[in-house]
Amino acid sequence: MAHLRRAERELLARKRIIKVLTTQKVANMRTLEQKISDAGPGNMRVDPHILTPIRKNMVAEGRVISIRRNNIDWYALPETNSGQVEYKLRELSLIYRELNNQDLKLRMGQTLEIATYRALLNDPDTVFFGRFLDLGNYNDSTLYSKEEPPNHIGRRAMHGRVDFMVIHPAAGALVIECKNSREWLYPDREEIRSLLKKAIAINAVPVLVARRIPFITFRVLQNCGVILHQVYNQLLPVSAQSVADRAAHKNLLGYHDIRTGNIPDARMTKFITVNLSAVATEARSKFEENRDVITRFTNGSLRYSGFVQEVLRYPHEREDDDPADWFD
Repeated sequence: MAHLRRAERELLARKRIIKVLTTQKVANMRTLEQKISDAGPGNMRVDPHILTPIRKNMVAEGRVISIRRNNIDWYALPETNSGQVEYKLRELSLIYRELNNQDLKLRMGQTLEIATYRALLNDPDTVFFGRFLDLGNYNDSTLYSKEEPPNHIGRRAMHGRVDFMVIHPAAGALVIECKNSREWLYPDREEIRSLLKKAIAINAVPVLVARRIPFITFRVLQNCGVILHQVYNQLLPVSAQSVADRAAHKNLLGYHDIRTGNIPDARMTKFITVNLSAVATEARSKFEENRDVITRFTNGSLRYSGFVQEVLRYPHEREDDDPADWFD
């Protein structure tokens, strides 16, 4: 929505929040994002960095009411019949709890990892570390066993683990992290800092595979050598088909992008087997060029807006702006 100024997007966000809540009666933030940021014509979409503060303002004004239920915030219009709100809340809360069950969340994380792993296997020449040992031995109703990649290269070591490590003949080591979450991954998210910190620690080019990656993340991170792939779908185990169907239903949580199974689609396969190798050398060059600024950002000595400014080589301080709006 680069052709609309911030004020225009804010007004559109207000209108669409009211429209969604009029239709849905009750929605959580992820549903609002799905209906407003992901769905609809391009000129009607509003990204989460605009949608979230507008929703907060509308709650503060009393135009939207916030209902806390089982540690989750749900939203409704004050004029909606309270009986309808309560009925919908009970219905949605049951689905939400089932979808966010800890066991299922772990298996969901594995589902995207396995899709990535299967794509890696499609190229016989790719040297990589990290593998699943018992795929095909049983169904995905339980976790599969995984052999994790090393957390060090020679004397260099990182805290924690990555999902996969690839050795490129020219670019050296690449580390891949897969994020199968509903949230859009902005550059200031902890998941991004963590990946960058690990990459710096072992001198590896960082690779991020995630459901939704906004323009600002591509603009900033590609400029400092991060390789990104946007999946557009949240992957669930086949054994979770029932809750997947209910979560995706347009009148319930509305997560219409959900699909089940761990087979990589054509886009994922091409990214891993063709694009990754093709861009790795250039990414390595950018990563080396920005090593210092990445290090300062990940260790907390450089603020997010300063990080964006330095990576994009902006000549003037813009600390009072939202970096996601710097491209209007």
